[in-house]
Amino acid sequence: MATPFLSSEEYDERAHQLYNEGNYDDALVMLREGLGLYPNAVELHVGVGYARLARDEFAWARRAFEEALVLDPEHEDALAGLGETLLRFGQTPQAMKTFRRILELGYSDDIELMLQVGRALFRDGLIAEAKEYFEIAVQQAPEHAEAIAMVGYAQHRLGEDDAAQETLKAALAADADHAEARIYLGNLLYDKEQFEAALFHLDRTKPEDHWDELGIWRLMELKKSHLRLRDDDPSLKIWEERLAELAPVVDTIDEMLEEIEQRANEHAQQEARQQLELFGALLADLTETVQTPQQHRVVGRDGRRYDGTWEEIVGGMRDAAGGAKPRSLEEFMQAEARRGFALTGILIPTRDAESFLRASADAGLLRILH
Repeated sequence: MATPFLSSEEYDERAHQLYNEGNYDDALVMLREGLGLYPNAVELHVGVGYARLARDEFAWARRAFEEALVLDPEHEDALAGLGETLLRFGQTPQAMKTFRRILELGYSDDIELMLQVGRALFRDGLIAEAKEYFEIAVQQAPEHAEAIAMVGYAQHRLGEDDAAQETLKAALAADADHAEARIYLGNLLYDKEQFEAALFHLDRTKPEDHWDELGIWRLMELKKSHLRLRDDDPSLKIWEERLAELAPVVDTIDEMLEEIEQRANEHAQQEARQQLELFGALLADLTETVQTPQQHRVVGRDGRRYDGTWEEIVGGMRDAAGGAKPRSLEEFMQAEARRGFALTGILIPTRDAESFLRASADAGLLRILH
C-alpha cells in the first residue's frame, strides 16, 4: 500500500538503504511505490536503473536511466548508469561517449563517480580507459588510497608491474590500513619471486582481510619457509581457521541429495548403455552427424592459456592453482568467485562453468579468446 506521507527523497533514501544491504527486490518495490506518487522524481528513476542493473535486468535498467535523462539530461548518476548498461550490451563507443559527457559537464571532481566509471570499464576489460578515470580521481584527490590503488591494479593488468608495485606502495603510504592494496601488492611481489617483501606485506594483514585462499596459502608457505615455522605452529591456527571459513560448507542434506542424484545418474547411465547395445547399428549411423563439444580458449591473469570445453578449462585452472587438498569444480569456482569479488566488487555466478568464465571475463579477471 502506498504511503503518501513519504516524500520522494524519503523513498529514495529508504530504497538506497535496502540497495546497500543487497536487498534489491525490496528496493525496487520501494522505488516503484515512490514513482507511483512522484512519477517525475529523477532520483527514483535512477534508483530503479541501478536496482535493475544489480539484478542483471539490463534492458529494464537502460530504460530507467533513459527515462531519468529525459527529465534531467545532465544527471551525472544517470549518465554513469546508462554508460555501464551500454557496456553490458557491447555498445562500447556509445558508452564511452556517455562517460565523456560526465567529464564535459564538469563532474571530474566527483571522486566516487570517477571510480564508478573506471570500475565499469575495468570489468569490461577496457583497462587503459579505466586507468584514465582512476588517474582523474587521483588528480582530484592525491591522497585517496582507493583511487591510487585502482591505478595500481590497472597498471598490473596492462603489464606495467614495476609501476604497479610503486603505485600500490603509494596507496599504502596514503592509508597503511588499505588491506586490499596490501594483499594485492603481496601477491604481486610473490609472483615476482620477491618473497621476503611479499612476506613483509602479507604478514601485516589480518585473516578477516582475506576473501580468497591464495594470499593465505602464500603467507603460510612464506612463514614456514622464511620464519622456519612448523606445520603445527600455534600462530598459524588463525589462518587455518580463516581457510576453513572460506571453504564452501557442505550441508548434510545437500550431501544426501547429491548421493541420490549420483545413484540416479548411475541408473540412467546403465539404461543408456543397454539402449546403446540394443540400437548400436542405428546409433552408428547417427554419430556421423553428431558434433564434438565446442572448444574454447581462455587466457588467465597470469598469461597461462587454457583450451577445451568450459568445464575442461575450469578444471585446468583448478589444477594449475593447486592447493592442500583436491577440490571439486564447484568448490574451486566458489573460491575464485570470492577472490574476484574481493578484487573487483563483482559477484561472479558459479552455477556452471560457462557462466563462471564469462562473468570472470566481464570482471576483467581473464580473457576469452574464443
